[in-house]
Amino acid sequence: MKELAERLKELRKENNISLMTLGKAIGVSDVAVMKWEKNLSEPTASNIKNLAIYFDVSSDYLLGIENYDFTKTD
Repeated sequence: MKELAERLKELRKENNISLMTLGKAIGVSDVAVMKWEKNLSEPTASNIKNLAIYFDVSSDYLLGIENYDFTKTD
């Protein structure tokens, strides 16, 4: 899930959120988030849902199915 790794890291950096802050917010460790961002492991469906809710994006966007984040307004 290379797309998820890249998009997750991009969203976290754009929002100036630490690995620890994101992990605490969705109920996982900062190490888990780091592994997702480095594409060393994959989040569960539940964690993908929580990430989508946290960043206010669709799970399809996180998974690379959608190329554009339709929830963001310019």
